Amino acid sequence: MNTILLDIGSWWQQLQGFEKIFWFIALLFSLLFVIQTIFSFAAGDGDEAFGDADAAADADDGIGYGFFTIKNFIAFFTIFGWTGVALSKSNLNSIAVIGIALLAGCLMVLMMVLIMRSMSRLKQSGTLIMGNAVGKTGTVYLLVPAARTGVGKVNIQLQGAIKELNAITDDGADIATGSFITVTGVVNNNMLVVSKNL
Repeated sequence: MNTILLDIGSWWQQLQGFEKIFWFIALLFSLLFVIQTIFSFAAGDGDEAFGDADAAADADDGIGYGFFTIKNFIAFFTIFGWTGVALSKSNLNSIAVIGIALLAGCLMVLMMVLIMRSMSRLKQSGTLIMGNAVGKTGTVYLLVPAARTGVGKVNIQLQGAIKELNAITDDGADIATGSFITVTGVVNNNMLVVSKNL
């Protein structure tokens, strides 16, 4: 164990100051990244490990998944550090190395933002939004009683699938099973208002 520590110490002493900075950033933020990943699997969301800072940042920028979150901060400096480590032995000057490392970090964050937004859209697409039914046509599955005196059921195509939904009507007569209807409104976000097609 002492031999390993001595080897690490001698390796560290041989590094230039510029390299040490990148190695320190890379190792520190890689450790934070691993901890964040473990908490993500254990708790379902890495934000719980680092508080609600991500949620607050997202709420402030109003775009759902912004650049300024704890996860993105860790990802940025992890990529920044390792890119700097990889380039520190090259023939590039220090300004070029820092510039490329910054660019790599920003590209990583941009990819994360795009991935999270795509995942959010996929999640939202699976959520039934009743308001999307207004103006659509369908058929009555179970009789819809007249003048909102009861609840029937209708089949309509909504968000790419046929849905069986509860419905009421303002029509003066019952709408029989098999009749064609048009959705005219939504009540309490869970009940369609329909009218028989003439």
